[in-house]
Amino acid sequence: MARPLPTTKTSTSSKIPSARPIGRIPVQDVAPSVDGGVLPTKSVVGEEFPVTATVFREGHDAVNATVVVTDPDDVTTLLPMTLTNPGLDAWEGTLVADRPGLWSYRVEGWSDPYGTWEHDAVIKIAAEVDVELMLEEGARVLERAVAQVPHADADKAVLTDAIATLRDKEQPPGTRLAAGTTGEVERVMRQTPLRDFVSASPTYAWLVERDRALYGAWYELFPRSEGARFDHEKGQWISGTLRTAQDRLPAVADMGFDVVYLTPIHPIGTTNRKGPNNTLTAGPHDPGSPYAIGSADGGHDAIHPDLGTFEDFDAFVARAGELGLEVALDLALQCSPDHPWVASHPEWFTTRADGTIAYAENPPKKYQDIYPVNFDNDPQGIYAEVRRVVQVWIDHGVKIFRVDNPHTKPLEFWQWLIEDVARDHPDVVWLAEAFTRPAMMATLAKIGFQQSYTYYAWRNGAAELQEYVEQLASQDAPYMRPSFWPTTHDILTPYMQYGGPTAWKLRAALAATLVPTYGIYSGYELVEHVARPGAEEQIDNEKYEYKDRRWELYQPGGEREGQSLAPYLKQLNEIRRAHPALHWLRNITFHRVDDPALLVFSKRRGDDVIVVVANTDPHATRESTIHLDLAALGLQPGDSFVAHDLLTDSTWQWGEHNYVRLGPDAQPVHIVEVRRF
Repeated sequence: MARPLPTTKTSTSSKIPSARPIGRIPVQDVAPSVDGGVLPTKSVVGEEFPVTATVFREGHDAVNATVVVTDPDDVTTLLPMTLTNPGLDAWEGTLVADRPGLWSYRVEGWSDPYGTWEHDAVIKIAAEVDVELMLEEGARVLERAVAQVPHADADKAVLTDAIATLRDKEQPPGTRLAAGTTGEVERVMRQTPLRDFVSASPTYAWLVERDRALYGAWYELFPRSEGARFDHEKGQWISGTLRTAQDRLPAVADMGFDVVYLTPIHPIGTTNRKGPNNTLTAGPHDPGSPYAIGSADGGHDAIHPDLGTFEDFDAFVARAGELGLEVALDLALQCSPDHPWVASHPEWFTTRADGTIAYAENPPKKYQDIYPVNFDNDPQGIYAEVRRVVQVWIDHGVKIFRVDNPHTKPLEFWQWLIEDVARDHPDVVWLAEAFTRPAMMATLAKIGFQQSYTYYAWRNGAAELQEYVEQLASQDAPYMRPSFWPTTHDILTPYMQYGGPTAWKLRAALAATLVPTYGIYSGYELVEHVARPGAEEQIDNEKYEYKDRRWELYQPGGEREGQSLAPYLKQLNEIRRAHPALHWLRNITFHRVDDPALLVFSKRRGDDVIVVVANTDPHATRESTIHLDLAALGLQPGDSFVAHDLLTDSTWQWGEHNYVRLGPDAQPVHIVEVRRF
């Protein structure tokens, strides 16, 4: 059930708000924070990320910092922070959540009486200055800690023993001091510290979501093409169905994908229907674009009769679940001229001066078969209707929506819709298909989209890939989760048109390892690389016609056995599943290499360490030396390790500097597992 739309009050007051008090112990520059804390920081269950802050004070007394975390049940935990750069007063602590929900965190700065005493006492007693006074002050600090801070019995005993020794004048001063500064005392005072003048930063919302919001391998298909065939007697195509598309699921699962993504499955209009290759005249049996949604058979809450019924759809979702696949459905909020909304709610569209309804345009492109919805004409009605439509598909097992062109709809609508759905279905994941300006892409992510399409298809050189991924994995990571697609049904870049199989293998491998979520469009296995003249998209585009890829020819014993990249994609997905380091985004490190065409990076999660070396030039084999940051791999200077190439099963002994040879006559990429001796 849709909730009421939010209302906004505009203040007319010109009064300047008072400044927020600085606090006794200033806490500044807390990160991550999204738009100053107005919107939540994002992570998934089990994902680690650092919280940093600048914490300082006047004078020379010791200062310390704590991250205060509140879980969805309002249980608060204090996590110690570490001073990572004393000269810049930079502190850092690591957060990780054990379950989804809305968490929060803040940073508290505080005066550290134990740290102040320990620092001064060590210096003064060594210099025989104020010896008894310093030892007594130490005992009093620990007494305060015992009295004011809850401790476990064992920890309390550690402190009381230290207090007794500090006051034991029969012992030498050095022995007494050592009792108050042992590793055990320092551990207790760090884990359960005595904190004076506690000063808090603002509290920041922290949205923790399920793992699929960050990690997954997607496979896109057009259901009508799966099982489609050309009837030579009738001289026309016979559409595939949801039942025949279901037969494709075992192959998708066998390749190791996690999500099967369906382009729109709704009825398609006939008015201004597009023909093959986006021509303006369709034949009587041309299926039209599935993005021209709506006909007399229904709209966004209906299934195209050629594809089957809701019973067929439920069977498809159930079979996918049996195979370990989630189903993602395309949500394209646009209508053909034949959509039921056009007749029942003409006010939901834009009427031009001549009385006609405006069709979609992205000059010079025109989409005569599509009417865009005008969300400003009746937002209350449109919002409620879209929420109802979304619920229909949730009720039929869809928990992931790929949203077509969200940047052409109001941002406040998406924020409202995603929040409203999350109240009852917090496990629903939204992917924004928005190849648009950075500010729009960033804001879509900030307001709720869990995943975002990216510029990956157009970032092909090593330097530009490194720069882009470093941005995604650092400054953008608190709100944006990138999804890398080498091609889509709309995109076929010149790199993919002319790079040959080497480019297709390379781009899949990089997409699968640079970021946790990636996807391919059906037909990628077959290196479908011929573009429509004048466009960066496939010739005979599947958006406008059926495509029988004759998968059986590529099976063992088939005429084209060995010509598919399916085994290679399966290998990539097996590597991803076996190595947790590839499930995270923020844990990437780039390494130096002599040849600028080569890209070298590593990912580390605990003891799992992966190094990827890729030649981004698909046309030439290159030899070079790579220079690894051993510390980033969890190794010491001078260490060597067994480099196990997970693609070829080869092994070498590697160290800081290593020779590589990659390219069309070798292999375009190494995916190396670091094995310690």
